Amino acid sequence: MATRLLRAAPRLLRERRGLGSLGAAAPGRCLIRTTFFGCPLTKGASGLVQKTKDVCLRFCRPRSSTAAAGKSEEDALLKWGLLLVPLTTFGLGTWQVQRRKWKLDLIAQLASRIRADPIPLTLDPMELKELEYRPVTVRGRFEHSKELYLLPRSLLDPEREVRQAGRISSHPENGANVITPFYCTELGVTILVNRGFVPKNKLKPETRLKGQIEDEIDLTGVVRLTEKRKPFVPENNIEQNRWHYRDLEAMAKVTGAEPIFIDADFKSTVPGGPIGGQTRVSLRNEHMQYIVTWYGLCAATSFLWYKKFIQKVPL
Repeated sequence: MATRLLRAAPRLLRERRGLGSLGAAAPGRCLIRTTFFGCPLTKGASGLVQKTKDVCLRFCRPRSSTAAAGKSEEDALLKWGLLLVPLTTFGLGTWQVQRRKWKLDLIAQLASRIRADPIPLTLDPMELKELEYRPVTVRGRFEHSKELYLLPRSLLDPEREVRQAGRISSHPENGANVITPFYCTELGVTILVNRGFVPKNKLKPETRLKGQIEDEIDLTGVVRLTEKRKPFVPENNIEQNRWHYRDLEAMAKVTGAEPIFIDADFKSTVPGGPIGGQTRVSLRNEHMQYIVTWYGLCAATSFLWYKKFIQKVPL
């Protein structure tokens, strides 16, 4: 054993000298000497593992370089991830521009349709679906004993709405719309007619006997379709005759009429009777507010992103 160690000593000495020259020639690579079950191990910083009978050399990268690379990857991920915020808000703003254009076109179409010349009422269900907000004419008589009440409703007065536009609050008169079956003598069917608005104190028919027309008349109105219950709107109470939205099938079943509904125009108003012309054709259009909001967020987040990642200004 002693003889073997003496013979290996010059070789080990040469290897250690060569290792020393390697460390000097490659700055930044450290050598760490350890032991493994009594065997000497020398660790370097390059990732290369060199083994001898008595010595194990392993070169690895400095820890500082690895940490810097990881931080650079995290910064790049954060940079391009945050860029999605202004891109998304820009897309939403552009989408609202298109929505506003569509809504304005729809409002213009409804306004032109309601001003069109009236046509005779048709009983074809497919044609009726295409006639909403279109004026039609019918001839017949009312069946006042089967009145329905759509409430709560406020009086629709276009001139007053123009005067009160922009006010924070207003005090419109509350009441109900009176829905009365109307027998069409020429068509031989009974339809539903929204005669118009009555205040609360005129809800009962006996309080407005003067306006209860008994004669056969010509009537012009606007076709309306059934509607679904909106959120927070109460259910219709059929037993108490309190209707909160137009459910034409249910209304027709209660009155024995066809599920055809028209809003009588203002000219149908008679003294002491409901006030006609209660068709609201304006549609909710708040898209300009959404456009300003989304484009404003896009501009703000784009500015912050440019300052942070292009100009390197700490925020």
